Amino acid sequence: MAEELERLRSITSTALLTEFAAGRGLAMSSVLRHTGIREQDLLDPSIEITVGQEIAVMRNIVNETGDEPGLGLLSGMNCHATSLGVLGFALVNCPTLADVIDVTLRYLDLSFTVAPVRLQRHGSEARLVRDDSALPSEIHRFALERDFAVVSIAQQDLLAGPIPAMRVELQLDPHPIYEAFGAVLGVDRVIMGAAQSMVVIPTGALAMPLPRANPAMLRYYEQQCTDLMQQRRSRLGISGQVRELLIHHGRVADQTRIAADLDISVRTLRRRLADEGTTFRELTTETIGMLAEELLVAGLTVEHVADRLGYSSVSAFTSAFRSWKGQSPGLFGRAHRGRSLVRV
Repeated sequence: MAEELERLRSITSTALLTEFAAGRGLAMSSVLRHTGIREQDLLDPSIEITVGQEIAVMRNIVNETGDEPGLGLLSGMNCHATSLGVLGFALVNCPTLADVIDVTLRYLDLSFTVAPVRLQRHGSEARLVRDDSALPSEIHRFALERDFAVVSIAQQDLLAGPIPAMRVELQLDPHPIYEAFGAVLGVDRVIMGAAQSMVVIPTGALAMPLPRANPAMLRYYEQQCTDLMQQRRSRLGISGQVRELLIHHGRVADQTRIAADLDISVRTLRRRLADEGTTFRELTTETIGMLAEELLVAGLTVEHVADRLGYSSVSAFTSAFRSWKGQSPGLFGRAHRGRSLVRV
């Protein structure tokens, strides 16, 4: 479980959790207590956190609300397929429900779930089985409810109609609220007190077509998903910590500042980066270049991006960007605007 807790993910799902908590009247200081997440971080979709940090947010919400049945379901109902970033856009372009399941499981690390999921075939049924065994017991109900709601809402977003004869089995004690939510979320049958939590659909439903299928765009977003997962995995270790600190501090942070944040000497920082096959200069160039691309894709002007990244002039930023991408930032922004960000 320790490795799972360190897995990187977009801050988007946690930002949605905090929006829900604020709507319930919870103080943001309580929701973010001991998580390492700052309130301003929630406004920056380029920031990544760990699964452990999101679980800590869930724990704070549960501690403040008393683990009320149905609370996780409510929190998940404001999440939609497009909230999943590049994964969501890939799912929207899938031809069939079978493709949706295949893409989701291949890129499960990019989803909102905090527990592993696997597909099982059993006769005429396809079962998406969830393993909550490693989750802290105090957030089991909330996390399971939230993820179940996200799956149900995403299914409604993606399909032209409900899945016939869909059944949900939950590893939770019975409560009337689950029947009510089952009806709202389009579930034919909800079974409580199950040995394992799962979503069950007939295998015949796997061939259901999706209304916005686009194989070319699916390939594009699948590649985005692959790139994003590879980038996140490469950011583990000291290199990953340096990248995250560079994102927090911006371009003005030097080796001395970063080493101090890590509580090590500059010499040790250089040695440990060398052990991972990189240098501080390379990480700085890579991180600033990545942020510049994201901001341009998001629609910011060249002037705004140059200012946000701390360049002394637009011409200095333009010159640096040309050295990274071989084209001007204006041309890059016009060519890629409206596409999904790499670090969604």
